[in-house]
Formats: sequence, C-alpha cells, structure tokens
Amino acid sequence: MFSRYISLSILLLFLSFGCKTSTNNDNYAYVGGEIVNPKNNSIILFNTKGKIVDSITLDSNNRFIYKVKDLNPGLYSFTHGGEYQLVLLEPNDSVMFRLNTYDFDESLVFTGEGARKNNYLIETYLANEQQAKKLVHYAKMEPEEFNAFVEERRNKELTKFQNFLLNKEESELFKTIIETNINYNSYADKEIYPFAYFGNNKLIHIKDLPENFYAHRALVDYNATHLSHLYAYNRFLFTHIDNIAAHNYYKKHNFHSTFNRHALDYNKSKLDLIDSIVSDEVIKNSLLKYKTRDFVSHNHTEVEANEMLNYYLDKSTNAEDKAYINELVLSLKLLRQGNPIPNLEVINYDNTEYNLGSIIEKPTIIYFWSSNSKMQYRNSHYRVRSLKNSFPQVEFVSINLNSNDDRSWKSIINNYDFPTENEYKFKFPAKARKVLAVNYLNKAIIVNENGMILHPNVNIFKSDFTEMLGDMLQKRHLIAKQ
Repeated sequence: MFSRYISLSILLLFLSFGCKTSTNNDNYAYVGGEIVNPKNNSIILFNTKGKIVDSITLDSNNRFIYKVKDLNPGLYSFTHGGEYQLVLLEPNDSVMFRLNTYDFDESLVFTGEGARKNNYLIETYLANEQQAKKLVHYAKMEPEEFNAFVEERRNKELTKFQNFLLNKEESELFKTIIETNINYNSYADKEIYPFAYFGNNKLIHIKDLPENFYAHRALVDYNATHLSHLYAYNRFLFTHIDNIAAHNYYKKHNFHSTFNRHALDYNKSKLDLIDSIVSDEVIKNSLLKYKTRDFVSHNHTEVEANEMLNYYLDKSTNAEDKAYINELVLSLKLLRQGNPIPNLEVINYDNTEYNLGSIIEKPTIIYFWSSNSKMQYRNSHYRVRSLKNSFPQVEFVSINLNSNDDRSWKSIINNYDFPTENEYKFKFPAKARKVLAVNYLNKAIIVNENGMILHPNVNIFKSDFTEMLGDMLQKRHLIAKQ
C-alpha cells in the first residue's frame, strides 16, 4: 500500500508538469517533490557554489515543482526545516523526490529522469554515515589490520559501483562523484584513525604508522570545486588538516607531552596549512572559517581568541565569513567564566514566558536540541536522565532551538514522554543561538545557583564529563559534601 502511495504521488507530480516541449536550449533541469510532515511551507534550493537559487513554496498538498534555468551541472542542495541533502542535476533531468521529515535521510526516495543516480548517491551517503558510527570500534585494530580492512571495503564498494554501471551508462560527472565519495570516505577514516587509536597521551606514535598508511595522499585534489559540498570530501579535508598539523605539533613540543588539540599554536598551524595547500577560494574560506570557529568556541582566554581571530582575518577573503567569526568572538566574550548567563527570553511547555536567568535557582546545566535531529534529541534527554541520578542536586534545563510552532516542539516531547518540567524554547531562536554561540547541538553551558557561568561550552556525551562535572562542583563548593 505504501509503495503504491509513493507511485501515485510521483505520478501526480509528473502529470502536473504537462508535457515538456522541445527546446534549443537544453541547459535546464526540473526538480520537484513531496514533503510529508513538513516543518514549514517551503524548501530552499542552493546551486553548486552554495548560493541560494530560490525559496520554493509548497502547494496545498505539500508538493512543489521548479525549473532550474541556466543549469550548471553538479551537486545542488536543498534544505527544509533545518535538514540538508544533496541532489545531482544534469541537463534534461526531471528529478522528483519524496521524504518524510520524521526520518529525513532514510525516507528520501528519488524518481523520474535522473533518479537512478540520485538514489545511488543517497545510498552511498547513508552507508558512509553507518561506517562513521562504527569507526570507534574499527579503530581498535592494529594499524596494518585497519589499513587492510579499509582498503578491502573501499575496493568492494568500487566493484559494486562498476557492476551498477553495467546496466546503464551514466555521465562522467556522476561517476566522478560516486568514486570520490567512496574513496574520500576511506581516506578520511585513515586520517582519523591515529587520533582514535593512540589518543591524546600517545599521539606521538603517529609517526610510527606503516610507510604506506597514507599512500592515498598522493591522489588528493585539494581544489575539487565541484565536490566542495560533498560530505565525504569535506570530512577528509577537515581530518587531513588536523593530522598533518599534529605531525607539526610534535616538532615544537616534547615527544612525551600530552597532545593538546586546543593549543593555540596547533590551531594556527591548521590555518597556515590551509592557506598553503588550498587555492580554491570556496574550499579555502570554508576550511578557514570552520577551523577558526572550532578553536574560538572552546573556553580559551580572550587574548588567545583575539590572536586566532586576527590570524584568520588575515587569511580569509570572504567578507560574510569574517563578519560571522567577528560576531562569534564578541558573543563568546560575554560567555566567559564568571559572567552572568545572558538574559534571553524563553517559553516553557505551558506557554509562560521567562527570562533565562530567572529560572536558575541552583547549579544548572543548560543543554540544547533540535527537532530536526532525532538521534540527538533522544540521546541528549536519555543522557540527562542518567546524569540526574548521579547529580540530584543539579538542575537540567532543556531548550529547543527551532523556530517551528508549538505543535512540532510539543509533539516530540509528548511522543517520547519527556518530562515537561524544565522544557523550554527560545522566544527569538536566531538571536539566542547567536548570543549563546550555539554552533553545535551537543554544546551545554554550566552555571551556578546565581546564574554565573562556570563553563560556557561542555559536551555531556564526552566520556570524562561526569568526572569533570563532579570536580568542578566540588571545587566551587556548590554541592555539600555527602
């Protein structure tokens, strides 16, 4: 019944096109679809350079059709309700999709001219996601075993793709994207491996990996503009930069010292590397922006944050990115230890409005979640349930970051039977995210009973979080000794 409903929905979409008339200009493509359980009434389509093509309004049946004129073949992207996904568009494509926002990626199905390649693309994307989740387990292997495992997996996926191409010839662009997706996903695993295998205390042994472990580096293209929005490619670049910088780190630090991923010189060296090996402006500016954001978002001194900011501003050529990082650094100054939590407006489950500071009465952890990230909001609430048992004297305040209406926010709370006490949403979410510098969903803020910040950026999922929180609370004499 379900499959018949999909077919009927797609057929109706095609019928609403009418017949496409022939044209001398084949430089276009159609994209359309149906959003089940939409979060709002539109989707936003981005071009191959990440620029907005248009905001497309859904009709009364939550469907849309759009003609992309002057098509630049490649990876376009679309967003809806905070979720993001790619679609490959080439001349004369008529790509239709259907998705359910409750299971955004997993429910995504393409049909129409161009569907075959896009279904394969989403399949490899989901496979990459699953492999990334298992990397911690795989990284326990010895280096030679891990290298052989990753190479065997990569070759199997390439063989599978070659078999897929036997049934129908596809464009060179599509072949390049899928092969790159497979290759760079494996390359990224190899770049991440030493951080997981050795850990901070023994990372010096990164230099002792087998000679052929990084053989893939000879094949890297740092300026693949057409792949600049491909997750596997960016995942590789991010971890590759970290890895090379780690080698440089031990040229300046004692070989027996513990690796400090938040050290200023280590992070400045990342920007130097990006500036020296990447020439494509889009890729370079993106890497510079996010590496700088990663550093300044942690609990550094104001002097270090400003030094990193100036180092970044000297290298980036993107005015919009520069303004964003400047604003972020200014926001973080207000979030330093000892400052009061900003008095933002929040609304509770019963629709009563408060100032954030007024709901703080004892040591409190403020954590955040998004309706668009099912795994994160489930895991964060389950994690907090466990932490409450360990720290009964600590309050936990949950704040939803979305701009959706109450129905969407409350339905998740009700569906998962989350306690409604201490569940809030921001009255002005965009402003609040900026003021509190919430760039990561797993960010949490710790304050004392007076609403003074103890730590502006912790991750409740980290393995050492419980120990860190206990030490912090005892040192601050916030919890009476048992």
